[in-house]
Amino acid sequence: MPDSPESSEPPRRLRPVQLLFEPQSAEPEPERFFDLESIEDPAELLRRSTELALAFRTAAERATDFQAVAAAQLADPRRFDALSDAEVAQRADWTPDYAAKMIEYGRTLLQPRRHED
Repeated sequence: MPDSPESSEPPRRLRPVQLLFEPQSAEPEPERFFDLESIEDPAELLRRSTELALAFRTAAERATDFQAVAAAQLADPRRFDALSDAEVAQRADWTPDYAAKMIEYGRTLLQPRRHED
């Protein structure tokens, strides 16, 4: 989110969103979601909720890449204990077709990157 040219504030550096809360007191508090419910300014609420949505989207994409790499490693035929696509699917709660696609995707992620000139 680039700052507008009219803004007098210096550009902010993006930092990771804190995902953990401090330990809660003995008294139960109302459910909170990253304190979004306490933000009254709609512009600030939009900014903060967008920041969170982007952070979660990025985290989900990275986690999916790690799933694919792990699936490819577990199904690697060079392993003495290699799993079948169906076994990988069962462990990850996927369909066998999706497991096969994830294994293939993971194999592409594990291939050394070639520098193209």
